[in-house]
Amino acid sequence: MRRLRAVGYRPLMSLTDAAIAADLAPAGLHFVERVHGDFRLPLPPHRSAASCLSEHGRFDSRPEEVVQVDDPDLPAKVNAAWWRMAAEYGLLDERREFLLCAGIEDPDAEESVLIWVRVRLLDEWDLTGSGCLLRSSFAGLFTDRFVPEFVMTSLDGRMVLETTVWGNGTVSTIVVCPDLFEESAR
Repeated sequence: MRRLRAVGYRPLMSLTDAAIAADLAPAGLHFVERVHGDFRLPLPPHRSAASCLSEHGRFDSRPEEVVQVDDPDLPAKVNAAWWRMAAEYGLLDERREFLLCAGIEDPDAEESVLIWVRVRLLDEWDLTGSGCLLRSSFAGLFTDRFVPEFVMTSLDGRMVLETTVWGNGTVSTIVVCPDLFEESAR
């Protein structure tokens, strides 16, 4: 399992919990609390979710769920793929809560900082059309429009879900769930 490191992300919001909550609200995410202390993601050492292989428990979006950044239906398609994978691989607990990685701006730090926040998915949500902190900076190489990119993990720490922008200008969701790979290998 990999320890969470806070490097490489640009600042996207202020440090206050109220500002985080306000930024997440348009996406249909209710801020529950900031997560303090270390925890481990279910990833192999020196690997991100995107660099994991199938033998690490990586599961990719279906081919028809991969979306070009300039596709006019990007928000609906990415939301649908995210929802399918979140439900299928157990991101949400019984209260529809999970952890979200958020880049924050610390006025005393030279670099942005990553924090994890506990959030609850509300009945009305739109992760990819809301324009909130889930914005990809990498997508700026391909388009000026809002394109989502985010990392989430289940509260039990068994899986990581990442919606990401790839170097070919596409967006897709991947899940890493080592327990599912181990079960299928038996």
